Amino acid sequence: MAAMPKEATGKTGVPTPSRNKPERPRDGLGRPLPWDARPELELEDYDALSLEENDRLGREAVAAGRWFPAHEAWETAWKQARGTGDEELFKGLSQMGAGYVHLLRGNAHGAMTLLRRAAGRVGRYADGHRGIATLALRDRLLADAAGVEEGSLVPGPDAVFEPPTV
Repeated sequence: MAAMPKEATGKTGVPTPSRNKPERPRDGLGRPLPWDARPELELEDYDALSLEENDRLGREAVAAGRWFPAHEAWETAWKQARGTGDEELFKGLSQMGAGYVHLLRGNAHGAMTLLRRAAGRVGRYADGHRGIATLALRDRLLADAAGVEEGSLVPGPDAVFEPPTV
């Protein structure tokens, strides 16, 4: 397996407190639609919710197989968690959501990359942190990334996998 390139850290590596992009209609997998299109995906106003509420919504979205809303909820929680010690956990959970979005969109490289990054972040936390079996989740994310790489987990809208437990 080739070595993963270092992850970009952005301008400062610190998230902005709120969204920097206007809301846009999206399809069921979160892809932007034309501005005048009817949205296929309704999203919460995550910025108006608490960190705890965004975490709850992220977990509910995963259980329902709604990966883009899970990603968005945890991306906001990541911003809200700045300075708490949990920011990397929420960044990892957000990356997990994005990784499964890429899997369902058919993007093998994006799925493998984000699932591995998510595993690295989530796995840094003690097992049971915030009620998450972090080590089992880490192992599951790595196994799904390996499945994509090996071809046993085929990317696309019909990808078959069990949602991980969070």
